[in-house]
Amino acid sequence: MSDGQIEIAIDAMGGENSPYKVLKGVEIFLQKEKNTKIIFFGDEDIIKQNINKHRLNIFNYEIVNTQDFISDEDSVNTILRSKKNSSIYKGLEFSKKKQNSGFVSSGSTAAIMVLSRLHMGMIEGIDRPAICSLVPNKKNYSLMLDLGANVIVSGSNLFQFALMGFCYFSIINKKSKPSIGILNIGTENNKGLEFLQEAADLILSSFLKEYFIGFIEPNKITSGDCDIIVSDGYTGNIMLKSAEGISNFITSNLRDIYNKSLINKISYKLIEKDLKMLKDQVNPDIYNGATLIGLNGISVKSHGNANPLAFSYALKQCHNFITNELNKQIIKSIKNI
Repeated sequence: MSDGQIEIAIDAMGGENSPYKVLKGVEIFLQKEKNTKIIFFGDEDIIKQNINKHRLNIFNYEIVNTQDFISDEDSVNTILRSKKNSSIYKGLEFSKKKQNSGFVSSGSTAAIMVLSRLHMGMIEGIDRPAICSLVPNKKNYSLMLDLGANVIVSGSNLFQFALMGFCYFSIINKKSKPSIGILNIGTENNKGLEFLQEAADLILSSFLKEYFIGFIEPNKITSGDCDIIVSDGYTGNIMLKSAEGISNFITSNLRDIYNKSLINKISYKLIEKDLKMLKDQVNPDIYNGATLIGLNGISVKSHGNANPLAFSYALKQCHNFITNELNKQIIKSIKNI
């Protein structure tokens, strides 16, 4: 990475329980990354009140006061025309102008997507950004994209997603030969829609062919056999939300079962350590922070209902991409095609 201090612009007002959860998340993050400079964007008085009220140990930071607030109900036109003094707008504007910087927000996904593309633009050779995140599996985790940025895609778009996913994975995991798969309704070569077939052909015609394992079915996502899972945003978003719903359903029912009787409570105590290990493995907090990959800058979307620990992981993701120059790796890979 080029010389210069890393700076992270943060939307302090977005998402549930903000700005406290954002500020507390920063405190957790700074325990390990003390040399990172934090720039908060939001209501200055409220931010200062929360820092003092909760006696948060936050240092090396600045606050940029913003007055507009973007809600989930705001239209694209409203965001672009009437919310130019919002924490998301100003934070992204700042990050674009600063080298060695990135942006993190728990706010409106639509606003982050629209304004990220407006301010940062796209990497040359990449047509569309993709929402990219980690998902837990039996062995460790996989990388999945797109998770909702693009409802309609072409085979060329999916090929670009595979290329960006490959660069992302090389940063977070030094595995020498990560596997790439395309999410489909079957593994046979003749299965699926035309754009999926086109994407497979494009991958097989590139340097990615040695990593490509073909089509994978949704029931294999958690097997750990595929490191990079490529999908259109519509399918990926449904897959992610379905998995979250099923996980919550199972967790809730297990809790009810173990509280049902004294014998069940004793049974819980006998396997408590194993259950804790399972809980830690699928803990959504440690996977928080979806990257809008493909932008000519670093923009990370945290869950709106993320707790402070989860928000600290989103900051960690942002810091990691800046340090390892994710976009330069993508640009280099495009040139090698």
